[in-house]
Amino acid sequence: MKNPCVYIMANRRHGTLYVGVTSQLGARVWQHKNGVTQGFTSQYRVHQLVWFEQHETMASAILREKQLKAGSRQRKIDLIEALNPQWLDLYERILG
Repeated sequence: MKNPCVYIMANRRHGTLYVGVTSQLGARVWQHKNGVTQGFTSQYRVHQLVWFEQHETMASAILREKQLKAGSRQRKIDLIEALNPQWLDLYERILG
């Protein structure tokens, strides 16, 4: 089943951040963690899922991703710390 999500990954607390959108969060995070695709997250070792938000539609998830990417770094940090103050890797949590 597909479930549109916006997510933020980090390499460490207050470190490098990456904002993405996907319809299969578990599979996408696995790809980031295992360096399946070359790019920003593999180059900067951004492998920890620290925040995510589920959406009803992919269109609303994409809109939210654009808002987050256009926003300040501090806004992203505030979102993370509101729901995940310890900056724990949430990957195991989403696997069930």
